[in-house]
Amino acid sequence: MAKAKNKMAYLCSECSYETARWVGQCPNCKSWNTITEFNIPAVSKTTSAINRATGGNSYGGYAGSSGKGARKLDDVSVIEANRVSTGQAEFDRVLGGGLTLGSVVLASGDPGAGKTTLLTQIAARMSLTMPTMYVTAEESLSQWKKRAQERLGLQFNNDNFWVDDSDCVEDIVVAVKEHGIKLLIADSIQAFESTSVEGSAGGVTQVKTCAQILNRLCKTEGVTLILVGQVNKDSKMAGPQTLKHIIDTTVHIDVTESNVRILRSDKNRFGDTDQVGIFQMTEKGMISVDNPSRLFLSGGDERYEGSAVTVIKDGARNLLIEIQALVTEFEGEKPIRNCIGVSYSRLALITAVLKKHGGISTHYDINISLVGGLKMADTETSTDLAVMAALLSSINSRPTPEDSVFIGEVALTGEIRQVQGGVARVKEAAKHGKQQIYIPKANYHSSMLKDLNPDQKIIPVAKIREVIEALK
Repeated sequence: MAKAKNKMAYLCSECSYETARWVGQCPNCKSWNTITEFNIPAVSKTTSAINRATGGNSYGGYAGSSGKGARKLDDVSVIEANRVSTGQAEFDRVLGGGLTLGSVVLASGDPGAGKTTLLTQIAARMSLTMPTMYVTAEESLSQWKKRAQERLGLQFNNDNFWVDDSDCVEDIVVAVKEHGIKLLIADSIQAFESTSVEGSAGGVTQVKTCAQILNRLCKTEGVTLILVGQVNKDSKMAGPQTLKHIIDTTVHIDVTESNVRILRSDKNRFGDTDQVGIFQMTEKGMISVDNPSRLFLSGGDERYEGSAVTVIKDGARNLLIEIQALVTEFEGEKPIRNCIGVSYSRLALITAVLKKHGGISTHYDINISLVGGLKMADTETSTDLAVMAALLSSINSRPTPEDSVFIGEVALTGEIRQVQGGVARVKEAAKHGKQQIYIPKANYHSSMLKDLNPDQKIIPVAKIREVIEALK
């Protein structure tokens, strides 16, 4: 058989897009100066590298193959996924109810997001129940131990826990087999190298090969793997996009402007991707927040003008958030619009509607923000009514009604349009003791009343005029 030749290719280091020649800007991700010439090993060489590293046969298929060939569907047995708790309730929530044994999870996030902190906490908890190894290829063992024990104050089961600072993936495979490891945390995939292929750590070839070797190790040895991945300048997962095909689940930590961290998943073979995890970064590590709404409200009993509360839907969760507005006379050539966490285009729309259909002048400097550092997407419209209420409150120098919530989309016609999940949003507001819940008339349904106590009421509104009158 003729020996397969290596392939020369031009690949983007950000998204792994392949071109026939060098170009200055990647046609796929639009990044500049990321196209590099790579020597791509032939498939036979990469496959043999994986086989040598894991001591088995690579049958193909990122998710792992039995290698027994084609069978009739009736001959295939269904194996239920076994889950274990990581000790972090919000992490378990995003994974779908816990860490699936034998799965491969890719965790990413900006520098300082708390990836290493969270996974170190998980490693300490999991060492109580299974042989666990943390591979820290980006810092020394002394640095890692100092963070884990002195800063975070974690306790490990010394008989069941190993830590390694090797950056050679073949050495990691040997250590995993030698100690019977069942949970492997590898931090990070961009720092590992395989001696079986060419290229430096972090390159397309090395990242892909190392991930395949570790994935094969998990499938053949029954190891659960959590990989840490670095992000690029756009806060997206760096490296070859083939990594997303190799792994089972991806989770990403978003950093807000405060100490709140939001965990999301955009791929999960063992659950849905609608769940959102909320953490608070403290001196003692990442703390799961079981009542996240309190983080996005200013708190206290005193009422302030320019403040309104709404309920947003983030993934499968409904959260109460506070919107604050400061409206002042402008002194320059044109009014200033400063938006933090709120879509500028939605603010422009609401002020235009207030002027046209409400007769309210909005020729002011406007500063508006969300409490807690959250950021709303441009497509999020359920906060429109609360933004309008906060603006009116500041313009009128009068607080919004006590314990009130505003839910609804403002249309160009001055109507209050319905939003998705109206019943669930009202239920969340009622659970937090809100007394006056303003919702679109189209969302109102008698079933909402069963979640209210006698002091709570729903106020359906159809036009912005009704809200303006209520807030005078």
